[in-house]
Formats: sequence, C-alpha cells, structure tokens
Amino acid sequence: MSDSETSTQPATEPGAEAPQADPAVAPKPSTSLDRELADMKDRLLRTLAEMENMRKRTERDVADARSYGISSFARDILGVADNMHRALQALDDELRAKADDATKALLEGVELTERELMSALEKHGVKRIEPLNQKFDPNRHQAMFEKEDPSVPSGTVVQVMQAGYTIGERVLRPALVAVSKGGAKPPPANDNPGQ
Repeated sequence: MSDSETSTQPATEPGAEAPQADPAVAPKPSTSLDRELADMKDRLLRTLAEMENMRKRTERDVADARSYGISSFARDILGVADNMHRALQALDDELRAKADDATKALLEGVELTERELMSALEKHGVKRIEPLNQKFDPNRHQAMFEKEDPSVPSGTVVQVMQAGYTIGERVLRPALVAVSKGGAKPPPANDNPGQ
C-alpha cells in the first residue's frame, strides 16, 4: 500500500467498533434551546395570527372602498337630481294639461332623465330616504323646523324640503324635514308583539 492509500483509510483497526457515548453520561437536553424553540413557536403563531387579521382588514377595506368609493361623486350628483326634481315640481297638473305638445314632450324628456339618473344612482348603492309620515330619526333626518299639527303624533315628519340619501348602510345626506309638534304622543314601540 502506498502512503496516499493509507491516509484515506479509517484509523480504527479492522473489526473494531466506533466508540459509543455512555448513557449514564449522556448530555441533558438544553433548557435554553427549549426556551428558544418555544419562543420561536410563539412568534410564529403570533405572526400567523397577525397576517390573518391583516388579510381580513384588507378584505374589509377593499369592500368598503368598493361600496363607498363614489360617495363624494354621488354627493355632487345629488344637487343635479334635486334641481331636476324641483323643475318638475314647479309645474302643477293644470299647467301640464294646458301645455302644448312640444312642452309636454320636453317635460316627458326631463322626467325620463330624472328616472334614469335615479336608476343609475340606485345601481351604485345610492338610495333615496323617504321620511314623510315616519318618526323623526336624527341619524337620517335633519329637522329644519317644527310644525303645529295636532292631527299627527308629535315627532312625525310632516314635510320634506330636500330628500336625503344613503349609500350602502351610511347616510350620504340627511333629509331636510319639518317635524310635527303638539299632537298626541306616538305609541310606544311594542318589543313583545305576542302580548
């Protein structure tokens, strides 16, 4: 055998076994490694929980942006809808009946345009608040004045000066209303309809 061949062979004699560790002298598990492992597991679980919360928050933000992203544009368009409605309300039934064919065609065109505008707003989640004869709700209505009317319960909307609108679950613009005062108190809401 040459020197190069002998240097690559193991130093143990043939038939000899590798030394084994004595079980009585086996190293104890390292408590610092266990603590580090537990700490890493805890950090991993917290990071996973944080990522899940971030994913849910992002989904909610995207849904809100999709639903409410057009709010400022819709608020601007409401002025156009109000003006069209006021223009149509300016002519009473008598004037409409006396109008010539060209004027009637113009009125029909304006009415059709108003309906199409309202349809487009509703398609994007904008809905008109119809508060007339309903109980006043300060979250959806803005009281402009009180009106004496003993024939209706106090706190009922008796006149609407300007329509209100919602977008999704939010109020885009509150309705401007007159509220009755001096009438009978509204009946209390019955929480138990079976009684």
